[in-house]
Amino acid sequence: MTAELAERIAALDWGPIRQALEEQGYAKLPVLLGPEQCGGNIGLYGNEACFRTTIDMARYRFGKGEYKYFASPLPEALQLLREGLYPELARTANSFLEKLGHSSEYPAALGDFLERCRLQGQRRPTPLILKYEEGGYNCLHQDLYGDVYFPFQAVFALNQHGKDYTGGEFLLVEQRPRAQSRGHVITLEQGEGLIFPTRDRPVPGTRGYYRATLRHGVSTVTSGTRYTLGIVFHDAK
Repeated sequence: MTAELAERIAALDWGPIRQALEEQGYAKLPVLLGPEQCGGNIGLYGNEACFRTTIDMARYRFGKGEYKYFASPLPEALQLLREGLYPELARTANSFLEKLGHSSEYPAALGDFLERCRLQGQRRPTPLILKYEEGGYNCLHQDLYGDVYFPFQAVFALNQHGKDYTGGEFLLVEQRPRAQSRGHVITLEQGEGLIFPTRDRPVPGTRGYYRATLRHGVSTVTSGTRYTLGIVFHDAK
C-alpha cells in the first residue's frame, strides 16, 4: 500500500495546486489514502506505543475532542506523505517569500529543514491524528511549535463525511489588514487532503503584496465520530 501511496504522491499535478494556493489560499488534494490506509490509521489510534503525547482539547480550552502526536519513528505512510509533499511546497513557500521581498530560505529536502528545527531545539515530531465525537469542535488557531515553522501544512480525512459523521467541516479564516475576515468552509471526502497556510500568505494589493493572517479550526460535529490525519512539517520544542 505504501508503494501505491508513493505513486499517487509522485503523480500529483502541482501546477493547479500552486495556483489554488496563490489565488484562494488553500488547495484540495485528490484521494491519496485508500480506504484500507485510512482504516489502518484509525486503528493506530488505540495503540499508545505509536504516540508521544495525547491532548484533551477541553482541558486547554482548544475546543472539544482529542488528538495524539505520533512518536518517532513515524509510520511509513506518514513519512512518505511528509517527505513527498514537502519539496513542491518548499518551492511554493520560497515563491511566496519572494513576493514579499524576502530571499528564499526553505531547503529542497525535508531532512535539511528538520535539521534547522533541531538546531533550534525543536526535535519532537508533529504529525497527529485528531478525533472528534458528537459535539466536538476545534477553535480557530495556528500550529506554531517554536521559532522555526513551515508555512504550509496538510490534513487528510480518514473517514466519510455524511456517513460516519455529520458536521465537522474544516474552517479556514483569513484576516487581511484593515478589512473584515473571510471564511472558508471545506468538506473533505475520505482519503482526500487539504493544504493550507500555517500562519499567513501573500495577497496582492495596490502597492504590491502584503501578508494576510490565517487561522483554522473545525466546526461542531453533529453526529458520529470524525478522524483526521494532520501533517505538520516542522517539529516541536
